[in-house]
Amino acid sequence: MSDWAIIVSAGSGARFGNDGVPKTFRPLAGLPMYVHSLRAFEAVPSIAGIVLVVPDNWLEYAMEHSMGEATRATVEITPGGETRQRSVRAGLARVPLGTERIVVHDAARPLVTPELIEASLAALNDADGAICAVPLADTLKRAKGSVIDATVARAELWRAQTPQAFIAKVLRDAHDRAAGDDATDDAALVEAAGGRVVLVPGDERNIKVTTPAELELAEALMLGTRVRP
Repeated sequence: MSDWAIIVSAGSGARFGNDGVPKTFRPLAGLPMYVHSLRAFEAVPSIAGIVLVVPDNWLEYAMEHSMGEATRATVEITPGGETRQRSVRAGLARVPLGTERIVVHDAARPLVTPELIEASLAALNDADGAICAVPLADTLKRAKGSVIDATVARAELWRAQTPQAFIAKVLRDAHDRAAGDDATDDAALVEAAGGRVVLVPGDERNIKVTTPAELELAEALMLGTRVRP
């Protein structure tokens, strides 16, 4: 079966400051953050190719620092769009039309494992899409201003992660149908198009890095060290 991956690494990461370095290009355990995701997908035998979507002005850097990371899978690098949805569409344009399954992943989740990727793909045997997710553990409150209005039942609530795997035609059709929208989650597009999306147990370690503190936490998790208090 032909599988490809799209790794989205085109965000600016404004919460990291305005030094011009995109979040997923910052060093993590001695490598640009996005490289860790690239290596995880390269380690999955069924992944024939990987499209890395990056900011336009970092295209040359990505080409210089990424092509040697994959010795088995084909690597394509393409500039992203103004939104995540447009960036995924840019990645889809580089995936061969004969591809049967596509996995979309945010490079801001550098602790993704080959096992998570394979689990999401395996779940497509009876679904249009499969997303990694973890059950919500915190108590949720709904409020009006600073006044609590209600406690929200959490039994059926999950925190979505990536990777998210899809039947290729279903994902392409969902993006075509939603062209011009601004979705931040590909599963939402497939759901809106009537597709069946299932949950795969995620990993609490598979955090999304959005702040410098989370980058420090990701490095501690990766290296097995403690975060400074």
